[in-house]
Formats: sequence, C-alpha cells, structure tokens
Amino acid sequence: MGAKDWMLFYASDDVSKVLRSSPKIDREATTALMQRLYPSHNLRPIPDGCLDVANPPAGEVYAGVFPGLSIVCTRDAANDAPTDLDPRFVREAAGRTLYLHAMHSVVDFFAYAIWEPDGTVRRAFSLAPDSGVIEDIGTPLPFEEKYLAGDPEFLASLDGDDYPFRFHPLDLAEEALRSLFGFNYEGLYLDDDPNLEEIVLAGYAVTPR
Repeated sequence: MGAKDWMLFYASDDVSKVLRSSPKIDREATTALMQRLYPSHNLRPIPDGCLDVANPPAGEVYAGVFPGLSIVCTRDAANDAPTDLDPRFVREAAGRTLYLHAMHSVVDFFAYAIWEPDGTVRRAFSLAPDSGVIEDIGTPLPFEEKYLAGDPEFLASLDGDDYPFRFHPLDLAEEALRSLFGFNYEGLYLDDDPNLEEIVLAGYAVTPR
C-alpha cells in the first residue's frame, strides 16, 4: 500500500454521484472558497491538480467547487485527531455535510470524520500503530464493522506476527473511500467508478502574510 491523502469534501449532494458525472470546476467560486478559508494568506495560482493526487505538501492547496460538492486537499486536514480541524473549515460547511479523510501509508495512519450540516460531529475515528486509537467519537458506520470486529484475511496474513490492531488501518481507509465517496485509491476498481484524473482541482501556493 502506498496511498496518501488529506482532503475535505463539502457535500450538499451524494458525493459519488457528483464525481461520476465528471463535473467541471467553477474557478471563480473556487478562488472565492480559498479566500474564505485562507483570509490571512497570499494565494498564488500554481498548475492544476486532480483528485487522483490528494496529498499536496505544506504550503500548497488544491481545491475545486462543483455543483453540489466542494473539495479541498490540504495538509490542514491531516491532524492526528480529525476534530482538531481548524473551526474555520467547519464553518465553511454552512448547512452542508463535511467529510474529512486522511491517510498516510508510511506510518499506517488513517483518520476520518463527518460533521452534520448543523456543525455537530457525527463520527470521528483515527488510529496509527505507534499511537493506538487516537480519536473515537460517535457510532461506527456500517463499513467499519468488519474491521473493528477483526478482519479475518488480515489476521491470517500476520502469520503469528504482532500488530496492535485486528485490521490494517489502510484497509479501513480504502473502505471509507469506497463507502463515502464511491472510489478507491488502491485495490478495488469498479466499471462505474469516477475517473479521478478528470476531477480537476485548481492549485494554489498558500503563504501567510
């Protein structure tokens, strides 16, 4: 496994449905979104990215506003505890559902969270082998159940080796992508999956003033 991402989805429609439509970016609305999220920063355009690469380095952000969905890929979403997300990102949801998804394959880290349209946390969960379970808020969603109960395939693969969890965090991370957004970065691919390279995101260099 080698996937990494740190991203926010602001949804007023079904995320997977929007992505499967290969929506076109609204650049003016995207710049306005970035100005709201980074009011004390200078924003400089850099070459476009796409949803296929959602792990920009510090100082760069990729974002896109689409009908029914806004996406922001930023290191600001890569906190150990997802509810440590800066409140300005939650306020931006403004009546929409906010999803956070972050994973880092080098350290087997995974985090996700869902905020309701009124800003309350429905679910937040994060973990890494070196830290254990970092945050666990709300009722686990159905896609988590197989893993939290112990993934038989993963347990068999250990062949007696020690591992702090009864499942692999990145397996759960990919299951979250599939369940919440309708795609995977690694592993499962379905015929009607969105083409992530067609989901264009505008790039910005973000520098504090």
